[in-house]
Amino acid sequence: MTTTIVPFKDEHWLSVIEIYSLGLLTRNATFETEAPNFQSWIGRFHNDLLWVAMIDNDVVGWAGLSPVSVRKAYAGVAEVTIYVHPDQKGKGIGKQLMHRLIEESERNEIWTLFASIFPENNASIKLHVSSGFRKIGFRERIAKLDGKWRNTVLFERRSKKAGV
Repeated sequence: MTTTIVPFKDEHWLSVIEIYSLGLLTRNATFETEAPNFQSWIGRFHNDLLWVAMIDNDVVGWAGLSPVSVRKAYAGVAEVTIYVHPDQKGKGIGKQLMHRLIEESERNEIWTLFASIFPENNASIKLHVSSGFRKIGFRERIAKLDGKWRNTVLFERRSKKAGV
């Protein structure tokens, strides 16, 4: 089976939100506890910097880049979001999505990619480190999830092509 990475289209929404909802259930992917509606979700991402991973005609993962600030000075900094369907984990889909994020971010003059990851999310940490991200710190007790304080580990990847 071949995985292809294609730009997100509205027709992918139901599969994307299903994968996101499965990520919510793990309690190690996000502080969010409910899936957003389409308008709220799509508004979080840079235009044209949102993709899905497809096997045959099925969406098996998705990834996007979100602005970290509305301030012009930070126009080249984006936050990474990647979700893979639990049935497809360990097949390299996250790596393929990350590769596309990096490639397209540089093409769009984004010089720094940022990620905030729960320390328990070993798969995500491994993916980011293997993709050239470096740990830059952590946030202790940054927010509560299900009434419990959680920490996050911060990672960034500085482009060698964009913003040099």
